[in-house]
Amino acid sequence: MTKVNVGMIGCGGIAMGKHLPSLAKIPEAQVVAFFDISADSAHEAKNKFGTHDARVYHDVYELLRDQDVHVVHVCTPNDTHAEISIAALEAGKHVLCEKPMAKTAEDARRMLETSQRTGKKLSIAYQNRFRADSRWLYQACREGKLGEIYVAKAHAVRRRAVPTWGVFLDLEKQGGGPLIDIGTHALDLALWMMDNYEPKTVLGSSYRKLAEQGSSANLWGAWDPDKFTVEDSAFAMITMKNGATVWLESSWALNTLDVDEAKVSLSGTKAGADMKKGLRVNGEEHGRLYTQEIQMAGDFGGNPLPDDAAEQEARAWIEAIAYDREPVVTARQALVVQEILEAVYESASKGQAISFV
Repeated sequence: MTKVNVGMIGCGGIAMGKHLPSLAKIPEAQVVAFFDISADSAHEAKNKFGTHDARVYHDVYELLRDQDVHVVHVCTPNDTHAEISIAALEAGKHVLCEKPMAKTAEDARRMLETSQRTGKKLSIAYQNRFRADSRWLYQACREGKLGEIYVAKAHAVRRRAVPTWGVFLDLEKQGGGPLIDIGTHALDLALWMMDNYEPKTVLGSSYRKLAEQGSSANLWGAWDPDKFTVEDSAFAMITMKNGATVWLESSWALNTLDVDEAKVSLSGTKAGADMKKGLRVNGEEHGRLYTQEIQMAGDFGGNPLPDDAAEQEARAWIEAIAYDREPVVTARQALVVQEILEAVYESASKGQAISFV
């Protein structure tokens, strides 16, 4: 089979820590082109992960004109996702864009439209779908083990883990804080498990309480309150057209011991499930309540060891290109996530529920 040639656009932490190491494990893929606003970063990525004849480009559009590149991975700040992805699709490239899909829902819609018009594949990097516990629970949902899932909770809460590098705290470049950064993962998991992409109303709230105080106890060092221009927490109640309810919680800094990230709790008519302490299923059988703990490979004491989610994500994406399959994460699904996130911010700003109907 012909190799899938990848161009890496953005060679920062997410590219070096997730995308490039994962692609290196896939025989069908090879990274042949690199671009970053820092030429040093692009050369470092090329030297570590590129083919012997890989190129470093100093202009992103020059990379997109490279006919040897079949696919690009977009690993840049949120405000550039749409511009670069659309240009790549127009240039005949398939695109895997880092989450969130874009800074705004309108940008995300333009990305989807371009993908449909050009016939090029577009997917968004929601790697938590590829965790072992996520895959098990998704299959259980599809098999009807939980029945009709009518209540879901999407968890993305940190006690003190504000990212203090890059542009994470910059509202103009990112479009938001923890909601658009980690809340997007939890919401994607919830909608995917439920197979429900029809929101009806969103009621949201957001806060900048701890952002303005600063903290020397932060995981990645103290932040500058003057540069912290996004929310530190955001919460929402989302009602779906079929009557289901999704509770979404997201925070980088919150005074709580109930900390979970990229996890869901589901309640259905036949059973419930959660990822709070490992993967658990609960229900009623033979007149008794039961709780079943699902042992994942690599579990130890209820704390899953890191699995191969990033590699599985990259493998599924490259195979979708090589064998002309629909990506596991579709652009249409990611658009609905983006629209809900935007509605949370709008609701919080206006102090009223936002309707989709």
